[in-house]
Amino acid sequence: MPVPPTPDAPLRLLAELTNTPPPPETALRTIVRRFKIWTPLVVLLAIVFVVGQALRPLPSPGLKLTAASSYTFEGTPLPQTLPWPEQGQSVAEVEGIGSLGVRGDQTPVPIASVTKVMTAYLILRDHPLTGNQTGPVITVDAQAAGEAASSDESTAHVTEGQKFTERQMLQLLLIPSGNNIARLLARWDSVTQEAFVAKMQKAAADLGMSQTTYTGASGYEETTVSTAVDQLKLAREVMKNDVFRSIVALANVDIPGVGTIYNNNNDLVNVGVVGIKTGSSTPAGGALMWAAHKKAGGRQLLILGVVLQQRGGVTVYDSLQAALSNSQKLIEAIQGGLTATPIVKKGEVVGEVDDGLGGTTPVVAEKDLTATGWPGMRTDVTVSALPEGLPHTAKAGTRVGTISFGTGTARTSVPVVLQSDLAEPSFGKKLTRVG
Repeated sequence: MPVPPTPDAPLRLLAELTNTPPPPETALRTIVRRFKIWTPLVVLLAIVFVVGQALRPLPSPGLKLTAASSYTFEGTPLPQTLPWPEQGQSVAEVEGIGSLGVRGDQTPVPIASVTKVMTAYLILRDHPLTGNQTGPVITVDAQAAGEAASSDESTAHVTEGQKFTERQMLQLLLIPSGNNIARLLARWDSVTQEAFVAKMQKAAADLGMSQTTYTGASGYEETTVSTAVDQLKLAREVMKNDVFRSIVALANVDIPGVGTIYNNNNDLVNVGVVGIKTGSSTPAGGALMWAAHKKAGGRQLLILGVVLQQRGGVTVYDSLQAALSNSQKLIEAIQGGLTATPIVKKGEVVGEVDDGLGGTTPVVAEKDLTATGWPGMRTDVTVSALPEGLPHTAKAGTRVGTISFGTGTARTSVPVVLQSDLAEPSFGKKLTRVG
């Protein structure tokens, strides 16, 4: 019998007859093969990127100022032309607008009855009154009654056992400048004058009055010293109180049981003057913390100032009159120098809304913006968005913020509106954004 064939021989023969050898490898074939493998992945990643870019939250729009960031009033700078006292210390400012300057060496000096401003500030801070409230009743003690007869200091003529409201006590403190009332209020508030003085000193530190030392509630002690700059900080704060302002503006007041009392601030008879407090003694000379009003640009402006160590004639009274006279000269010059002028016109482009992706939409002032100041003064101009933020889309004329100048009660603002429609960034900008 013939020998049978090897089992795998037919299979080998079939393979040799049907298999085609692979083509030789080339660079082109390698590129094509890799393209077929990677193209679907790249397309998938591109789709994910496009969708992600399109769905990403838009950046918050911002409001930018494009107009001039400041304005300088024309004319010779007012602070240089003011009739500053040639002696002592002086300082003046227009609240919310800026300082008019400081004159004299700011070293601590006795301030006499100007001290009572801090006493009143603390009483009203810790026993607040509003509107026409009169506050708690305070009884005159034996010490205050005994001090009323003093011929060495200014006092209010009260008797033991009399009862006055807090408001009446503040009137007795500030209008006739009652030293005995200052000490009585200190005891009423803190049991002892010493404890009250500690509160005065802390309040001074809190207000940044770093060169001020209080040693009594009345200012009778010559060891109570301060500077004009420090006292202006107190004036700025205490004049925020409506009750205090109403009291210091009184030329006189009638108090049952005492009679009519008169303010020794003779400047109150002048137009616009509203206080604040006189002080006089041999060590202090004449001193005055003063306030006045001036209407400009449709706004009532508050002018504040302090003069210390003013001397004239031969008596303390003469020195006080020198302080009053010199202060009045300053007041009239400042009132006369304040002016108002439009610095931005209605419809003027003042800024732009930036969508965060390179697109901007101009904004314009809805009204004239009128600045109030004095010759030579430079005022900053700013724009700010509405508290709720800026929209991504809005029609022309939509309010988006304000343009303003000044601070505090003197701050003046007008709305800014879109000059044209605000639209979302285009699909192309969304697609190409980075970050």
